[in-house]
Amino acid sequence: MKILSPIKISYKNLTAAKFRSFLTMLGIIIGVGSVILIMAIGQSAQELILDQVKGIGTNLIAVIPGASSDDNSPPAAAMGISITTFTYDDLEALRNPRNVPEVVNGAGYVMGSDTVSYKGTDKSVSFTGTTASYIEVETAEVEKGRFFTEEEETNLSKVAVVGNKMAEDFFGNDDPLGKTIKIKDQNFNIIGVFKERGSSSFGMSGQDDSVCVPVKTAQKILLGIDYLSYARLKVKSPDLIPSAIANTKITMRERHNIKDSSKDDFSVRDQASALETVTNITNILRYFLLAIGTVSLIVGGVGIMNVMLIAVNQRVREVGLRKAVGARNSEIIFQFLIEAATISSLGGIIGIIVGIFLAFIASVVIQALNYYWPLIISVPSIFVAFGVSALIGVLFGIYPAYKASKVSPMEALRYE
Repeated sequence: MKILSPIKISYKNLTAAKFRSFLTMLGIIIGVGSVILIMAIGQSAQELILDQVKGIGTNLIAVIPGASSDDNSPPAAAMGISITTFTYDDLEALRNPRNVPEVVNGAGYVMGSDTVSYKGTDKSVSFTGTTASYIEVETAEVEKGRFFTEEEETNLSKVAVVGNKMAEDFFGNDDPLGKTIKIKDQNFNIIGVFKERGSSSFGMSGQDDSVCVPVKTAQKILLGIDYLSYARLKVKSPDLIPSAIANTKITMRERHNIKDSSKDDFSVRDQASALETVTNITNILRYFLLAIGTVSLIVGGVGIMNVMLIAVNQRVREVGLRKAVGARNSEIIFQFLIEAATISSLGGIIGIIVGIFLAFIASVVIQALNYYWPLIISVPSIFVAFGVSALIGVLFGIYPAYKASKVSPMEALRYE
């Protein structure tokens, strides 16, 4: 009975001032809801990015011009800095089974962006100059027409294969095959349309919204360069990736006359490293956002403390009367702590429901935009958020409870 009595009193006080109790909970509701929503969106975004990285293939290695630093940070070329040391002949050497026997094939890439025009319709589009081996290396599929050949690759042919979305934007329901588009005032004949693949990453254009042209055409006619931006090599199996990387480095050092590995002017990356890097980056972003959400919980805790302090002043006579009839300080403290913990716990429960609901709405909307976006609700995050909300109620309720316990019965009964 000694335990139940303060609980009953706390319940009556909370229900007697429902609107005030709800406003007190609001900070906790927002904080817990934010934590649940941030964790759900963070994990879903991480799965989206990792799925796109895995979709490229787990048996691929990338050769990027520019050395990596000791902390394994991205090479300069990956940061948008042009490096001219990696050439088409380097790619040919890496595709040669005598040099790198683990490699099945390889594709070279140069990147650019410009306005693509067709009969008065202009659109800023990213274009990729690549080799005929692109189809095999990237496991891409052509839905209509065909991809360009090795002969077209080396003969500076002005042919293009466009993404599914780009074809729809420019030609609607018309057949794009045989149509002529302009890239940098150069006419390109469309010979194929890629099968829809989806965006390469959230918020970034992928294969569906781009143009592929022969690599030498892109180099000589569109960009005026004689180097590659990077290359991808397809390895026979993931188990052979370590030896493929070793042979790739040996071949590149021989071609570039590099005797000391610390002087490498290139970097070789595999998908496992890329996955690890992406995972680390997304984890850092998730925890950063989580820290921001936690601030809302602390603000909610401060709100609880302020309201409980006001409640102490409003209920001085009640506290004095209870102490006058024999209530101990510990019972007064327990009563106010119960009220604070109840407010924060109820706020936590409502916040969890709100957070899950908003995460569900976000997943529905993003999936409707044709992105891979699984709804992931972390069960541990639910328990942690609820536990933290209850703990905050207790921590921020301690001072008001302590202040209430120090009320003098004589002064309280005279209090107006």
